[in-house]
Amino acid sequence: MSQDYNNPAFKKLLQKLQEESWQLELLISGFAIFGLFTAFPHISIAVKAAQNDEKVYSWIVLTVVMVSCAILIFNLLLHVVLRGLWIGALGLRYVSGDIDYEELNYSQKFSKYLKKKVGSFDRYIGRLEDYCSIIFAISFLLIFYVLAFTFSILTIVIIVRLTVDNDAISDTYGPLIGIPLLLFFVTGMLLTFIDFLTLGWLKKKKWLSRIYFPFYWVFSKVTLAFLYRPLVYNFLDNKFGRRVSLALVPIYILIVIASTFNYKTSNYFSHDMDSNSIIADSRNYEDALTEDTFIQDVAIESKIVTNNYLKVFMMIDEDFDDYIFDFNPTLKPEDDLRGLKSQMYTNSTVSWSKRDSLRGAYMKTLNDIFTIKIDSTIYKSDFILGESSNGQKGFETYIGIKNLPEGKHLLKVLRERIRKKDTQQVYYSRIPFWYYPN
Repeated sequence: MSQDYNNPAFKKLLQKLQEESWQLELLISGFAIFGLFTAFPHISIAVKAAQNDEKVYSWIVLTVVMVSCAILIFNLLLHVVLRGLWIGALGLRYVSGDIDYEELNYSQKFSKYLKKKVGSFDRYIGRLEDYCSIIFAISFLLIFYVLAFTFSILTIVIIVRLTVDNDAISDTYGPLIGIPLLLFFVTGMLLTFIDFLTLGWLKKKKWLSRIYFPFYWVFSKVTLAFLYRPLVYNFLDNKFGRRVSLALVPIYILIVIASTFNYKTSNYFSHDMDSNSIIADSRNYEDALTEDTFIQDVAIESKIVTNNYLKVFMMIDEDFDDYIFDFNPTLKPEDDLRGLKSQMYTNSTVSWSKRDSLRGAYMKTLNDIFTIKIDSTIYKSDFILGESSNGQKGFETYIGIKNLPEGKHLLKVLRERIRKKDTQQVYYSRIPFWYYPN
């Protein structure tokens, strides 16, 4: 059928589909809004979990999905409201017909003004139809714009990782290859963005278009523009489409700015402060965690401790290996397996017995680096790999506290670090709790 686009019968079919497309638009919008509202909270929680666990790749993918969902929810809700107004206007036209300005019996000044500004009721219905169709189409086009921006940033990151920040390439050849590529892509991103904002101004100037064309060609591949380019140019060749597209830009900017506002109740305290001797953050107590909150560095079981022992849990992240390697360089592998890796293969050639020995050395170094204090008393730790009550992976240990007096205490987790060949001890986390044994 795609080869018969010049066939009159095909054009007639398209015309018929255009006239009846509003039914499909409402059907798709209804199902999409229901699905998006159902999925959005779960995606938001997954984004927070990936950010908390410092899983960069998962965080990027999930953030793109969440932004795309937010765009679709806003646009499709706006589409449904306008389409409902359009259907209501059609029903009113069936009952009342067009606007009869003579029947209103207004003064000549008002009648003349209203005829000019309001005009025909049919024109109003037609304008609503145009708005609905354009907003529905642009909703999905904006998803491709989000993907285009993401792929552009990822391309720059990949170039840096493969050239400038690649140990397999010498310090001479890496920058020699990477820096020109980075300059080309950064320049291309800026030119493409300017061309996007100016609705194709760079393509209109003869001498600029020749300079811009190589960047345009490359970025059309990187941003997958071949999938949605016809839709873009169909918007740009229509004055009404251009106006709606430009009007949505400040609306999105205002929504982003509005999302940054929050209500403050104090000049000295806020809801996202870390725990210390005078602040208790719920993210440091396992029994206070909710579906969308996660452990911040270290957690204990509860704010009020009634047992004669205390569980201390440290969430694991990619930095832990670096802490260990600083104090025990023999544990640093030749091939770092951290990051996004396929499970289809492994580069590890270490035997199981040696791997167990290395893990034991790893845990010994970890227990040497981290120190646990309650108030001013040091407690010996024996961390092992474990899991928190909400399923987060990390290191846990238990310490006896039966000799602690009743009342408020401050748990301190300290970490040793090397700065300018000197070993320093810094606070890793501080958590207040109250001890009232049964």
